[in-house]
Amino acid sequence: MGKGHQFTEEQYAEVMELLKRTTEAKLRRKLEILQLRMEGYKDEEIAGITKYSKSRVSALVCVYAHEGISYFEQENRVGGHRRNISFDEESKLLAGFDEKAEKGQLITVQDIKAAYEKEIGHKTGGETIYRVLKRHGWRKVLPRSKHPKKASDEAIDASKKLTSASEN
Repeated sequence: MGKGHQFTEEQYAEVMELLKRTTEAKLRRKLEILQLRMEGYKDEEIAGITKYSKSRVSALVCVYAHEGISYFEQENRVGGHRRNISFDEESKLLAGFDEKAEKGQLITVQDIKAAYEKEIGHKTGGETIYRVLKRHGWRKVLPRSKHPKKASDEAIDASKKLTSASEN
């Protein structure tokens, strides 16, 4: 084992238990680093085996030593929490626009963005609103430029000639 961290049999057992339960590849690799370190391998050897850098191996071992297995058990650790408001708050915000849409009123992204910025209290980029809309299953629906059963221009002209002839 390394100079800094000494691990107990209980810690080894909890790492092995989580390693057995996990199906996520990234988490499995991190737990294998801990397993190898607890089995007495040095950081350089672990880095060669797992293809992580020596500094990353050392950092993961240090995190485990200070925070324990709970750090690795956290779900959805990808990226960070980058939302300005929660999903439910976004739903409530969009519900008002949903009612307008059902009444047939035209809704623009600028309107939604203005309401969103008012809700969060600061400006956001334009892409933020599109991501919110996608997250809630909204899609771009435009009014039809013409009715699908509209008669052709020739038929309309012929009809005009017939009505003007019958009025004389």
